[in-house]
Amino acid sequence: MRIAIDAMGGDNAPGEIIDGVLEARKILDKEDELILIGVKETIETYLSSARKKAKGITIIDAPEVVGMDDSPVVAIRTKRKSSIAVMAKMASHGEADAVISAGNTGACVAACQLRMRNLEGVNRPGIAVTLPTFGGPVTMCDVGANVSCKPINLYQYALMSSVYFRKVYGVESPRVALMGIGGEAAKGNELVKKTRMLLDSDPNINFIGNIEGRDIFDGICDVAICEGFVGNVVLKLTEGLVDGLFQAIKHELVSESLRLAMKFKPVMMRIYQKYDYHEYGGAVLLGINGTSVICHGSSKSRTIKNAILASKKFYTQKVNDDIVKYLSASSVRPVSD
Repeated sequence: MRIAIDAMGGDNAPGEIIDGVLEARKILDKEDELILIGVKETIETYLSSARKKAKGITIIDAPEVVGMDDSPVVAIRTKRKSSIAVMAKMASHGEADAVISAGNTGACVAACQLRMRNLEGVNRPGIAVTLPTFGGPVTMCDVGANVSCKPINLYQYALMSSVYFRKVYGVESPRVALMGIGGEAAKGNELVKKTRMLLDSDPNINFIGNIEGRDIFDGICDVAICEGFVGNVVLKLTEGLVDGLFQAIKHELVSESLRLAMKFKPVMMRIYQKYDYHEYGGAVLLGINGTSVICHGSSKSRTIKNAILASKKFYTQKVNDDIVKYLSASSVRPVSD
């Protein structure tokens, strides 16, 4: 398998990105190929200064860089030699089986749609992120690809996420829920109400009804569906809450007793790792004709390593094949935007 990684994307590029690729190289199969895409001189300088050898890793030069504040569409049109644009082009030409980036999310989505195209029958792709919860992993879609959704988009996110969860996490009939402001069918805006009707009409989706935001962490569902604006707010709020909660607990333990804090440190580390989003690698862009994983801007080396492993699992499990099959069998037909 050939996996292309954007070396210039994210707050900690290129160092943490390259380190993550090197870590993944150690545990992947020999036939797997890792391709670092970015400013070649910068990548080689880092490897040289860190005295690290990129054995078994190919470097592709991409002299332009898409900034986190750049307009996604403008960046893809004007910076055609950027790492994001180059890796998407490679995937479209069959030169890469998966693409990974911790860079500008909007640019990643735009590049994948422009170059790799959507799967047959998919209106809009959606970013599916897996959240570690007390009841096990929960996949939420969308978390930022589409902030202006129609019912068909949310319906397709439910179908695609259900297939993804079944293939990757081994749950035969994932419980799918629609995020709203109450569990009652009458609550919510027109988007939620119309989407609920579509989900209720499809026997291939194990739809359990509407949920509120707090229900995600109670083990009620396996898949939570929402529009990108809502999903992104939930995601960022969750990340901030987890970090803040651990900082507060650490502060209280140290304030009580340094010995007590040291005693609880191993336990705190185990809990943090269990609920740390870095362990899940990144979010899969569902609905694209290929494999695309979008990582957090603050990704560390272990984030990238896990994203590479996640991309391989998605690809080898042939998730896209099942998505196309279920979409073709669905009675709900896509409409033009």
